[in-house]
Amino acid sequence: MSSGTKKATPFWVGGAASCAAASITHPIDLLKVRIQTSQGPKQSYVAVISSIVKGEGIIGLYAGLSASILRQATYSTTRFGVYEELKKHLTSTGNMNFWTQLGSAVIGGTAGGIAGNPFDLANIRMQADSKLPPAERRNYKHAIDAFLRIRREEGTAALFTGLSPNIGRAIVMTSSQLVSYDVVKAQMLASGWFQDNVLTHFGASLLAGLIATTATSPVDVVKTRIMYSPVKGEYKGMIDAFVKIGTKEGPGAFFKGWLSAFIRLGPHTILTFVFFEQIKNLVTR
Repeated sequence: MSSGTKKATPFWVGGAASCAAASITHPIDLLKVRIQTSQGPKQSYVAVISSIVKGEGIIGLYAGLSASILRQATYSTTRFGVYEELKKHLTSTGNMNFWTQLGSAVIGGTAGGIAGNPFDLANIRMQADSKLPPAERRNYKHAIDAFLRIRREEGTAALFTGLSPNIGRAIVMTSSQLVSYDVVKAQMLASGWFQDNVLTHFGASLLAGLIATTATSPVDVVKTRIMYSPVKGEYKGMIDAFVKIGTKEGPGAFFKGWLSAFIRLGPHTILTFVFFEQIKNLVTR
């Protein structure tokens, strides 16, 4: 995200970096989904991991990996690409500032949320499938199978189940993650204490991960519940889900799995931006 490169950053770089990061952090994302969809007594992270390994084996920690990769290939490629293209245009016209940067993130997040929704839905269902009673499990073979079966069995519109909270989360995520990374990195470089290197990328992305995890937690819980719900029509929409979850479980429910979310999103954010900067340097020099 630095300036002064010889070539423009290709549209696909953010998606490639996110796919690489997701392949490493997927087991932690699985843990987050299992905790967020739990409505019973709170379980420790060790207990959840132990339950997964005992019931599904080590391979169970990678349930839904194909959907996770395809989600990043659609969602992150779009949000990063749109954000970078808008930034490039605004910078060239001299209209770049924090607010236009934030606006670019909102547009990028909206586009990414729409593009990634089908595989985000498949990802959540595949990760949480083993929690359902055997007779109610969907047993998708892989992400493409999930996509085709949802379309065939539930209709094309079902692929966009949870679209509203997903767009909301994508906007909050892109705004808090990408903009905070850009701002923090710029401040670090302006201080004169840091160079444009991996150490700076690590520091800026760590703080961006903290900000993004906290900002996205409530809408992430709502999105996960809506997409996971085995009862059709349990939630009438994003607002209805917020009200029902808050009334039934209290405000703390919106931060259920925050630690596991940060344990996943922190490393994922760091890896994404480190990969992003390295790939960008390779293809733009």
